[in-house]
Amino acid sequence: MKMRQSYALRFGVLVWIALYASPLLASEKVFRIGMIGLDTSHVIAFTRQINDPKNQYRCKVVAGYPGGSADVEASITRVDKYTAQLRDEMNVQIVDSIEDLCSQVDGVMLESVDGRPHLRQIKPVLAAKLPVFVDKPMAGSLEDVIEIFQLAKEQNVPCWSSSSLRYAIGIQAMKNEDTAGDILGCDVHSPCSQEPHHPDLYWYGVHGVEILYALMGTGCESVSRTHTQGWDVVTGRWKDGRIATYRGIRQGKSGYGATVYGSKAILTLDKYEGYGALVEEVVKFFTSGKSPVPAKETIELFAFMTAADVSKAQDGKAVSITEVIEQANQKIKDTK
Repeated sequence: MKMRQSYALRFGVLVWIALYASPLLASEKVFRIGMIGLDTSHVIAFTRQINDPKNQYRCKVVAGYPGGSADVEASITRVDKYTAQLRDEMNVQIVDSIEDLCSQVDGVMLESVDGRPHLRQIKPVLAAKLPVFVDKPMAGSLEDVIEIFQLAKEQNVPCWSSSSLRYAIGIQAMKNEDTAGDILGCDVHSPCSQEPHHPDLYWYGVHGVEILYALMGTGCESVSRTHTQGWDVVTGRWKDGRIATYRGIRQGKSGYGATVYGSKAILTLDKYEGYGALVEEVVKFFTSGKSPVPAKETIELFAFMTAADVSKAQDGKAVSITEVIEQANQKIKDTK
């Protein structure tokens, strides 16, 4: 009798596993992430958070392709260090090609600190139908930003880009709690160091412009820029009459922040909380397949920065965002 009960118990356990435990385990399959471009501290910070068992993410960084740009000091002087750290301290497999990486992962974080190779690097990722997050700057030109999104749409692959600042100074909480009401304008500031191979604001000003667009949304008509050695002030005029400014800082005390002019209150956002919230959004993206920032917004954001360079060359003249985007689209057509 006892033996029969034992067999019955074992049979019951096996049935339970088959009916309930197996589907549960299958649903908990780990989403494998590959990183392209191991020349930024972001790859260490992001991997540390994603792979930490305490966070219980259903994602894990498992492979990396070093990349690196010989003519960008911030890249070539760091790529070996961060590659070794990922391999030796975090057990991330280092591969020899992007194609090899794509064969081993379910999604990609394009992290190369140099935006110029992003278009070339993302093509095999999109061809492999892998969802991809592109770290800042999304590319080295507006034309490349537009083309990346065009290719992603053609391949029906989820793709997005963002600076951590969209999520790191309380913007999302302010919107969710409706403490400012309707946002009628803002004044944003951030560090604005430059790199000779990129448009002026792409390299570091992109953080501040990301804040500006996270607050204002799309619809900017024109951009004008005042430039000196230590600072830039860029003013955007929106179609509905709202005005926003971006101050890029290269001299004196610097930091990230914004003054928000709302229908209910004037608020100051200046507490930088790091990369954590961005990583949360990346994980949500990989598990849901839904991009949190529309392509249209990111394209206009980079058009804003491109227009600022045109305005600088024209002694501060207001430059049309629409015309800048049209010219970029024409350049893409001319090269095909």
